[in-house]
Amino acid sequence: MTATLALQQLHNFQADLRQLADMRITNHAFSQAARGHGVLLAALPPRYGEVLLGLLDRLEAGALFTEESCSFSHQALVDGLGQWADKAQAALAAR
Repeated sequence: MTATLALQQLHNFQADLRQLADMRITNHAFSQAARGHGVLLAALPPRYGEVLLGLLDRLEAGALFTEESCSFSHQALVDGLGQWADKAQAALAAR
């Protein structure tokens, strides 16, 4: 049951990420939703949570800037979150 819920939360994360990439939700809304996926994070090795929280912190900090800067590229953060989701999916499948 927990594995099923973790996969469902990962799918929700990926759907929210697509909305973020299309700028249909804000950085803050995405980050808040992603931080709420506790079952997913508990099902993954601890390092996944650390990496995700770091990416979300950078995403939220990047929202303070109105233009892309070398430190806060929205697209680079979205790409990083996509890579995180791909690796999380592989880690869940390996369990």
